Amino acid sequence: MYRVNRNRRRCTQRYFTPKLFLLRTGLETEMGFLKRILRNGTSDEAVRVASNGSFETLTDDELQTHMGIRSYGMFELTDAVRPSYDLQVVPKQGFRYDQYVDEKTGLSTPVILASATRYRIMDLFLELVDQLGPVVDVVLETSHQGNPHPEDLYREHIDAPVLKSMLWEFEDLLLNDGCTGIAVINPSKRQEIQLDEHKLLIAYGDPLDCFSQTLIQGDVYPDDDMQFITEAEHVHSSSERFTSQFETLKHRLGMDGEMFLDDHEEFA
Repeated sequence: MYRVNRNRRRCTQRYFTPKLFLLRTGLETEMGFLKRILRNGTSDEAVRVASNGSFETLTDDELQTHMGIRSYGMFELTDAVRPSYDLQVVPKQGFRYDQYVDEKTGLSTPVILASATRYRIMDLFLELVDQLGPVVDVVLETSHQGNPHPEDLYREHIDAPVLKSMLWEFEDLLLNDGCTGIAVINPSKRQEIQLDEHKLLIAYGDPLDCFSQTLIQGDVYPDDDMQFITEAEHVHSSSERFTSQFETLKHRLGMDGEMFLDDHEEFA
């Protein structure tokens, strides 16, 4: 199953929206679960009906050939996503700094966006998670079943070592499914690490020094001119096998209650 995203906008601050924003006023605590970082504003459409894009006129053979390209130079892709057919953005390794600005308060929070070659992604993700502390919250994101609006499932208070061990078991799903994303959160630190469905690594919070050092130690270096696959047309890939694996992971995380969180949902 393939689906095309058409998004030619540079990722500016208004798109950097974390899963969790913790606001404490006196004794009242609200948790607003916001849109994921790099949410694009277009609907997901089937490849054959996409218009005004590089996939519009492709034959099935041309699409399969493009999806079969696994690397660009030294950068190796996962199976989850492919760049535009005309390579508006060529995937490469690196990271850049940006910021999330809350539209209601005007407060800004630093963000790191990173892209890593396939064999480094999982190690780096879990090394970044290590910086969050011993107990974390976790959010799974799903856009399976052709859902144009990804949904989030939330689990509070899980021991980080237990979570990491479980995620290693689902490495194939997390790396290669273009309809699965995950965020790990420490609400008390107001910090979050995402491995999104494009397989970008995203660190949210302040300070970011420990995250940037982890990336640099993993040979992922800062690049102010860095562009990401999300900033141009791109295509996601998934399968029924990954849908089944996602359901298993959801069960293992105790999310069978299907606690879905939308963009405006808040909890006292």
